[in-house]
Amino acid sequence: MSQLADDARALMAATADVAGEKVSEARKRLAAALERGKEICGRVKEKAVEGAKAADEAVHEHPYQAIGIALGVGAILGYLVARRCSRSCD
Repeated sequence: MSQLADDARALMAATADVAGEKVSEARKRLAAALERGKEICGRVKEKAVEGAKAADEAVHEHPYQAIGIALGVGAILGYLVARRCSRSCD
């Protein structure tokens, strides 16, 4: 995402001396899109941090249940992967 933003900023800098109404309008739309993207990225980052903190608290409050769930999910995934591999290997 940051690479796309950097490329867009480089494009805006490269077209800074280009005159024309269409180029100017496109630059305005690109700047607005970059700003919206920055806001969305910030919100997603905040939500991810909140989710990670909530998961950390849940694991600390119920460690044995968390271990049991992780073990169960791992066993199911292992079974499914082994079953798929045995079908495709035959």
